Amino acid sequence: MGNREDLLAGAKRCLMEKGYSRTTARDIVNASGVSLAAIGYHFKSKEALMNEVLFEAMREWGDDLGATLAADVDPAATPLERFEAAWDRVIESFTRLRPLWLTQFELLGQIDHLPEVREQLVRGVQEARLGLAELFAGVDPEADPERARLTGAFYQAVLTGFLSQWLLDPDSALTGREVAAALRAAAEH
Repeated sequence: MGNREDLLAGAKRCLMEKGYSRTTARDIVNASGVSLAAIGYHFKSKEALMNEVLFEAMREWGDDLGATLAADVDPAATPLERFEAAWDRVIESFTRLRPLWLTQFELLGQIDHLPEVREQLVRGVQEARLGLAELFAGVDPEADPERARLTGAFYQAVLTGFLSQWLLDPDSALTGREVAAALRAAAEH
């Protein structure tokens, strides 16, 4: 690898271990084995490097989550069984991708000071909504874009809420079956 690739790999390791705001240029240099000047040469600033690494990690995370949710879907399963299985896979991703989930929550607290990150997150949120609507509600975003937007926003709010609870107390995290039961109970009222 060259210096640029080493910096990207070191910055990604720092992002996952320390988070976005706690990573210093010195941390990246130590993790990558590249000089401090190389950050400026290749990326102009530590922030530009961290943003590039963050955006790449978010793309990888989105691809991973999409593959996780689409995997092993039993065609004979009922819609409720598919829903529960999908939520179980989402919850499993919380463990596997914890550093990235934590980083996204960290960034939300600083979002007013990070316009490039906000723009990227907004695009990601919009894409995620459509995918969640299709996955959980079977809504085709092209056939019914407004229903997909509304349904996707609802499922995204549910996912974000359960995620925040899981990050605080993973031992009491709901299973897919419990998420389905909670939604049924809410719908009854």
